[in-house]
Order: sequence, then C-alpha cells, then structure tokens
Amino acid sequence: MSRPWRVAVVGGGIAGLAAAVRLRDRAPAGTEITVYEQSGALGGKLRTGELAGQPVEFGAESFLMRDPAGGESAAVTLIRRLGLAEKIVHPTVGQAALAVDGGLRPVPGGTLVGVPGDLERVATVARPAVDADRDGGRPLLGPDEDVAVGTLVRARLGDQVVDRLVDPMLGGVYAGRADDLSLVTTMPALARAARVEHTLTGAVRAAQAAAPRAPGAPVFGTLAGGLSTLVEAAATASGATIRLNAAVRELTPTAAGWRLTVGPTRDPELVEADAVVLALPARPAARLLAPVTAEVATTIGGLDYASVALVTLALPNPELPVLSGFLVPATEGLLIKASTFFTTKWGHLARPDGIALVRASVGRYGDETSLHLADADLVATVHRELSGVLGVALPAPLASHVQRWGGALPQYAPGHGDRVAAARTALRAAHPTLVLAGAGLDGVGIPVCVRSGETAAGEIIEALGGSGS
Repeated sequence: MSRPWRVAVVGGGIAGLAAAVRLRDRAPAGTEITVYEQSGALGGKLRTGELAGQPVEFGAESFLMRDPAGGESAAVTLIRRLGLAEKIVHPTVGQAALAVDGGLRPVPGGTLVGVPGDLERVATVARPAVDADRDGGRPLLGPDEDVAVGTLVRARLGDQVVDRLVDPMLGGVYAGRADDLSLVTTMPALARAARVEHTLTGAVRAAQAAAPRAPGAPVFGTLAGGLSTLVEAAATASGATIRLNAAVRELTPTAAGWRLTVGPTRDPELVEADAVVLALPARPAARLLAPVTAEVATTIGGLDYASVALVTLALPNPELPVLSGFLVPATEGLLIKASTFFTTKWGHLARPDGIALVRASVGRYGDETSLHLADADLVATVHRELSGVLGVALPAPLASHVQRWGGALPQYAPGHGDRVAAARTALRAAHPTLVLAGAGLDGVGIPVCVRSGETAAGEIIEALGGSGS
C-alpha cells in the first residue's frame, strides 16, 4: 500500500530550510516534511533583531549575489523562489578600510580575499617580498593538492601580504587564521587557477577572469526588513511541520527507514521517517552519527569551530568616515577584528535623527579569551577601540547589544574537502537515506548553505526512488 514519504530535517538553519523547500518543490505530492530545531527559533546564524528602534542583524548581514562561476547565487535563486526579490537591497557604500599602523587605509582593489593580482596596488598597505612570485616553471599546486592559504601566500609574496591583507580578510569571514585555513575550501576559484598558473598573481587574475563581474554590478545584497524574512518565508514555503525546542537525541536505522528519539530523556518521543537530512553543525551531527557509522562520525566530528561575539552600538550623531567598515589585522593587537558601519553601508537603514548603528566583531580562533568578558566590558572595550581607530571620541551609546555565537564558524584545515567527500561516499554506500548538509561540510555563507541543503534534498529524492510508493 502506497503512502506519502516522511522526511525529517534535523536543524532549522538556512541549510535545513533550503532542503525543506527543495523537498516540497520536487518530492512527490503529499510528502510529509518535519523540521526539528533544538532551539526556540529558526534561522541558525540568521537573526534580525532591533536596537534603538531600528532593525539590525545580530548574525549574518548579507549574501553574495553571484556564485563562483559567475551566475546567480543559490541565495538569490531561493529569494526569487520565495517571492522576495523586490526586497533585495545593496550597499550604498562599498569601500572598506584596513586598520594598520594606527590609521585607516582603503582596502586595495584587485585582490581575491586579500590575495593581490597586482603587487603595485597593495603597496600602500603591505610590502611584498623582494623576490616575490617568480615563475618556477610549473603550476603552484598539484592536481589534488591542498595547502593552507597562508602557507602558499607567504611563500610567494611574503609575510606582510598575509598579515596585513589576507589574514584580516579571512578573519572577517571565518574568525580563523590564514595559516590554518584550507585554500581549496575557502578560496576554491584560486585553488583551481593555481593548478594551472605558475605565479600567484597570475592565478588571482585567472580566477577573476573566470567569473567576470559587470562594471557596477553589486557583489552583496541583503533584504529590506532583515534576513529573518528569508527564514520566515522559507519555513512557510516548505509547508513543513516546524518543531521548535525539539532536540533529536538519537537516530536509529530501521527496516523501513529511521527512528528519531526527540525530546527529554524522561519523556522521549519516537518518530519514524523514511529519510533524514542532518543539517547540523559538525559535532552535534557526529554525536547522532556515532551509533550509525563510527568512521563517518569521527571524520565529521573532527572539525573545529571558532566562537565570536558581535557588539552593536547605537551612537548619536557620531563622526564616521564614508566607509562600509574596516578590518583589523591581528598584528594590531586590538580586541576588534572587524567593524561595520551599518547605517552608512546600508542606505536603507539611514536615520533622519542621525543615530548610527555600528557593529564590531570580536573573537579569533585560538585566541578567544576576550569572549570571557562580561557584556558591559565588551561594549566598553569596543567603544574605546572604535574611538582609537577612528581618531575621534565617539559619543556614548544610546543602546547596545551583545550577541554571542559559541562555536559558530567552522575552521577548515587543508584536506577538508577530501575528508568530507570520503565521509559522504561511505555514508551513501551504507545509508543512502541519511544525508548531511550545512556550513560545517560545505563552507560558510548563505549561498553555500542554501546550495548544500538543496543538494541534500536532491539526494534524498534520488535515494527514495523519485516516487512516494
């Protein structure tokens, strides 16, 4: 007797919600989709809040408009699917700065995540090595080679380019260090070009040429009303049953599919499903996988994470430069690693009363003692350091907010992609109806997470045979 499919999506971040929408769109009619979220809210690191009567992002603030091949990003495609395209807005100020030598200097153009394609353009910020980037007569990387970003760039261009350009750029995205992060995972376009090109600057130019951007085309976008509108629209469009405060504690294979143990130990709920998408951070996913496949669990659970805090200040009529914000190299010795001038960068947030929203990011991988500070001390330190970098005494904040994200940002060591591919291959061979998705596996950023969830949904549909019988 035929019956509808039952698919459980464990994790209510954007990867899990994208999986649920794709399942609703492409699985057989009547498919029962349930999203289980351990916390009391959907969205994961997408969270729009309010400060001084103004909407502000307490998590991710924007998405890339284009994918690495130059087409529309998965985030934009999903936004169009959800009927939110008219809400897309772009930065009105795009120029950012680097805080070096006690002042602000514009981030040089022509770089790829800080790696320059033209050494002369970065000379105002960093001095390349004297014999920089000579052609050695062979490609920079072998066919299957992966290295830390810092290892490659230091060898080719010297320490200053890494410390003053690449490290703060990567730190702003991953809260990690260039010397620890995988080139293939964090900068895949550059890695592909480095398998052909003989110089690093040549590889940067080749990577940029492979995905040309029309002059004036926006790089980033966000949604008027905040990114939580994306979360809400995806949850609605999925038609899924949403279970909040519903921790999945165990996952057990059965003859017909899977049994999920949900809720507290004293009063568990047992739920049957034909297939499961695990859209969780690596360590919670590994805990559920351990009884199912210890080998895959060990691989996935080995991924480390960085913790960060986002400190947002509402400042009355501050003197701010016309910049989107600035990045801070670790060598500057500041607590702040990045700052965004929200109401300058995003024109739709500008206020006639002159109140400005400024956000600072605190916390670097391996050096997170600053996160032990109390909220009030974090706010005071951020306010003092912002004043120092800008060279003006900023007014006292009218309001402030501290958002702590523990274990928020995956740290992808070299070889990460190969390890994940091997784990997925092993899991697919043993349990094709259990699929993994999320930033811990595929990379950070809203488009990557959306694509990860959608790919997982496609694998589930294929594993179940494309029909609901």
